[in-house]
Amino acid sequence: MKYMENIPNHLSKIDGQLGKLIILGFPFEELATNASFEEMIFLFLHNHLPNKNELDNVTKKLLSHRYLDEKILDVLKNAAANDIELIEGVRIGVSCLTLDMQSHRIDKEGINGALKIIASVPIITASYWRLLKGQPIVEPHLELGHAANYLYMLTGEKPAPEDVKTLEIYLNTVIEHGMNASTFAARVVMSTRSDFVSAVTAAIGAMKGVLHGGAPGPVLDMLLEMQKSGDIEGYLRHKFENRERLMGFGHRVYRVKDPRAILLANVSADVWKRREDKEFWGLAVDVETTALRLLKEYKPNRSIETNVEYYTALVLHGLGLPSALFTSTFTVSRVVGWLAHCLEQLELDRIIRPSSVYTGPSEQTWCPIEKR
Repeated sequence: MKYMENIPNHLSKIDGQLGKLIILGFPFEELATNASFEEMIFLFLHNHLPNKNELDNVTKKLLSHRYLDEKILDVLKNAAANDIELIEGVRIGVSCLTLDMQSHRIDKEGINGALKIIASVPIITASYWRLLKGQPIVEPHLELGHAANYLYMLTGEKPAPEDVKTLEIYLNTVIEHGMNASTFAARVVMSTRSDFVSAVTAAIGAMKGVLHGGAPGPVLDMLLEMQKSGDIEGYLRHKFENRERLMGFGHRVYRVKDPRAILLANVSADVWKRREDKEFWGLAVDVETTALRLLKEYKPNRSIETNVEYYTALVLHGLGLPSALFTSTFTVSRVVGWLAHCLEQLELDRIIRPSSVYTGPSEQTWCPIEKR
């Protein structure tokens, strides 16, 4: 059997030194600001932008999957009754999609199977969110787009067009980013000739962690704590002097500012111009300025910039989404990238088997238990 250590990826190219991100040959900024999310879905599943007929067809297919099977709803109700947190409820709901796909004979490793999962993630997220809040589930709206319907199912109200556009830009921005932790998890599962539901379930497990998809929530918590204390510099100096992690700054790949952060900084500025409580936006700007200054003071030999999680928190909070929804909203987008990677892995059909470096003890000898 052939093993794969260096994983080919035709979906995205990241230049961490120059701060550039290319998505399927396009500068990501062009796609993020111009494409609908449905266009992005088609692009990732078919490797080219759709014409009008192709876009209409993929939209119709997504709409055909815009429902929640009663069997899955029962599982979500039980999870909510046990107060299982949101992202875990989403993971549980996604794992149950096998039931629905089996009963409707949906190919579990084909394009239609991918569309079923993509359409279901926002439905599961919004439905489970409302169950956790003790609110009735809002039925999907069949005349709204993917992003608009997600906001509608969360609130029960048709969202403003500018809010839909903001959410679409965010979803387009974070849809794919190379071999990150959750994408790697999905590809490892898929490399064993498993199925899409299993791969996405594993990816959500990785997404949940605070060092990956769970990062924007703590960013907002940090900003709210500084707003309450009124002492930005004192708060941050305490973080640095106690060697605590500063959420929203630094990236494993980028040595300059994350290009996604640059785009979302502008998007978040526009969002907060529409809000009445502009003081919070002013606080966020002051925190970033102070943090970057102190980073140069405390870590002069490292290049640490504001990352995408910082502005994700500002964009989603500006849209009125509570921090508990941040990771699951990220998942609504990234599931498309995961499934595109799964399709690529299916074509390669080689199991991923990374090497490891042994760091354990050596030259040990066995002795009977009575002599230990």
